[in-house]
Amino acid sequence: MRQYGNFIGGRIAAPDATASIDVINPATGRVFARVTAATEPDALAAVAAAVHAQKAWGSLPAIQRGDTLRRLADSVAKRAAEIGAALARESGKSPADAIAEVGYAVELMRFHAEWARRIEGELIESDNPDETLMLMRAPIGVVACLIPFNFPIYTLVRKIAPALIAGNAVVVRPSNTTPTSAFVFAEAVAEASLPPGLVNILTMSHEVARALCTQAAVGMITLTGSVTAGQAVLDYCKVNIAKPSLELGGKTPVIVEPDADLDSVAARIVAAKTYHCGQVCTSVERLYIHDAVHDALLAKLRDAFAAVACGDRSLAPAAMGPVASESARRRIHAMVERACAEGAVLEAGGIVPPGDGYFYPPTLLSGCRRDMEIVREEVFGPVLAVLRHPDFADALAQASDHQYGLTSVLYTENYRAIMQAAHTVESGELYVNRFPGDPYQGYHAGWKRSGLGGDDGKHGMLEFTQTRLVILKH
Repeated sequence: MRQYGNFIGGRIAAPDATASIDVINPATGRVFARVTAATEPDALAAVAAAVHAQKAWGSLPAIQRGDTLRRLADSVAKRAAEIGAALARESGKSPADAIAEVGYAVELMRFHAEWARRIEGELIESDNPDETLMLMRAPIGVVACLIPFNFPIYTLVRKIAPALIAGNAVVVRPSNTTPTSAFVFAEAVAEASLPPGLVNILTMSHEVARALCTQAAVGMITLTGSVTAGQAVLDYCKVNIAKPSLELGGKTPVIVEPDADLDSVAARIVAAKTYHCGQVCTSVERLYIHDAVHDALLAKLRDAFAAVACGDRSLAPAAMGPVASESARRRIHAMVERACAEGAVLEAGGIVPPGDGYFYPPTLLSGCRRDMEIVREEVFGPVLAVLRHPDFADALAQASDHQYGLTSVLYTENYRAIMQAAHTVESGELYVNRFPGDPYQGYHAGWKRSGLGGDDGKHGMLEFTQTRLVILKH
C-alpha cells in the first residue's frame, strides 16, 4: 500500500504512519493508500514557505511567471498517465476519463500562462489639472485553495494557475477523499523546479484547515464545495478579512420545449446523469418538460436509465462508476425514498445494489413538484427529478424559483424564448441546446447560494488580484 507525504517548501515530506488518512477506492470499498494528516505546525510552515516564495515571485515580470507555468504544464503532461492512475483509483473514474482530466488541466495551465502579457491596469481621467489616475493590478499574496473530491486535478489547476500567473503563492488542501492524485501532481511541481514554497499541498483535518485559513498571511481563500463548506470559509475569512471566492451548490434546471429534438435531449441527459455518477456541480438535477412532449421524452429516459449498467470502470470503462462514499450513497437513497413518500413516481433505479463498492443506479423520478425536497435540495448523484410545464413562461419561472443559481439549460429553436431566458434566468450560466462544459475563456460564477466570485477566463484570473490606485500630480 502506497503512502504519501505532504509537499511543503518544495520538498515532499516522509509519510507519517502515526497520523494518516485512509484513501478508499469507491469501486471496491477498500483502502488502497494512506496520506499524512498535516499538523497545525505543518500548515503554518506551508504558509511561511508561501510568504517567502511569493515576495520574489510577485516581483518577476509576468512573462517569466508565464514561462514557469508552461514548464509546469509540460511536467504534468509527462506524468499524465501516473497522475491519471491515482485519480482513477481514488475517484472511481475510468483510466481514460482520469487521464483526460489531467489533459484538460494541462491545457488550462497553458491558457492561463497566456495572461502574462494581458494583465492590464487603467488610466483614468482626473477632475484636476495636471493629474493622472492610474489603477494598477497587484497580487494578493498567499491564497489557500480548498479542492473538492469530484475533479481533484482539474479544480486544483483551476485555482492555482490563475493565482500563480497573477503573482501569488498557494497552499492547497486536496479533498481527503481524493488526495493521491494531488501528491503525484506535487512530484510534477518538484520536477518543474518551481521556486520552493510557491506551491504547497497538504491533507489535513477540518481543525487544521481552519488554522491554515485563519493565518494573517492568507489573503484569499478559494473553495469549490458545498454551501456548508462555503459558510465555514466565510467564517474563516472574517478573522482577517481575507477575500473569499466560492463555487458552491447547484441544481441545474433543463427546460425542454416542444420543438426540441427529443432523441438528442434524452441521450445528452443520460450522458450528463451518468458522467461521474452525476457528481458534477452543473449536472442536470431538474427537468422541466413541456406537456406536449412530456410522455414521449419520459418514456425515452425511462428506457435509457434502465439500460445503464454500474460497475468498476477500471474493468468496465463503459459502465457508470460509484459515488464517492458509502455515506453519500445512503444520503442519496434516503432522498429518493423521501421523494417517493411525497408522491414522486419511481420510473427507474432507486435501489441499493448488493456487493462491493458504492454504486447507485441512475434514478428517474416523475410527478415531482417544486415544494419537494428532491427539487429544492442538491442531490449530487445520479438522480433526476422530472416536472411538467404548460408553457415557457411557467418553466422559466420554476427554473429561477430556487435557492441555487449556478447553471441553466434550455432546449428550443425559438429565438424569442432563448433571448427571454438569456435576459431573465436567475443563474450565472445559460447553455442553449447543449449541456454544461465550462469553457476555459468563460466565467463560471454562481448566483444566490451557488457562490461568490468565479473561475475561468479574464474575470476568473482577476479574482486573484487586488487594485492599487495611484494619483499622480505632474
